[in-house]
Amino acid sequence: MDKRLKTFVEGHSDFRQVRFEKNRKRFYDLVQKGQNPKALFIGCSDSRVVPELIIGSKPGDLFIIRNIGNFVAPFKPDADFHATASAIEYAVSILEVSDIIVCGHSHCGAIEALFHPIQKNNENIHTIKWLELGEIAKNTALLQYKNGELKNTDKMLRYTEKLSVVHQIDNLLTYPGVKRRVDDGTLFLHAWHYEIESGIIESYDDALYEFRPLR
Repeated sequence: MDKRLKTFVEGHSDFRQVRFEKNRKRFYDLVQKGQNPKALFIGCSDSRVVPELIIGSKPGDLFIIRNIGNFVAPFKPDADFHATASAIEYAVSILEVSDIIVCGHSHCGAIEALFHPIQKNNENIHTIKWLELGEIAKNTALLQYKNGELKNTDKMLRYTEKLSVVHQIDNLLTYPGVKRRVDDGTLFLHAWHYEIESGIIESYDDALYEFRPLR
């Protein structure tokens, strides 16, 4: 056993002997009946953000996409490889989820990198390009900052994180399948922000133009 992975190996052993045994029938049913997730969850790859933990979901509940910054690239109909886009299409048009949650979080490294750019080199060209998806949120936050409404960097970063998840919802609507089902009233989009230090998740209320705690 690789000593560097000892904790993970021991965790797997605990899963098999305890949690799996307690839920054996659920896993069997998931195989026999196939997956039928309630929602597509688009979250950040940040190791501190664990979707199943923060909302108490169970195996089979969520179809999950995780990437840097929980960004959604606009729909682009070409023959290139698009990991996030393909997962969105699969969830919406094949699995037919009823909800999509885009969940940002506090102290997001991707958002911070928008204000403190990473030095570009031949080892991070895809990262630098991907971060462009946060530029609109950053520029909007800077306008507010110049108006004196955001007094310090932390406030500006939190504000940008929230602006970004709302912007990703706009990008989702560029996908034909998403737009069709939203218009049909069979798919609902949600912009969330998770605060790591408090455990609170806020959801964007598009009628009030503000984030409010889930409960």
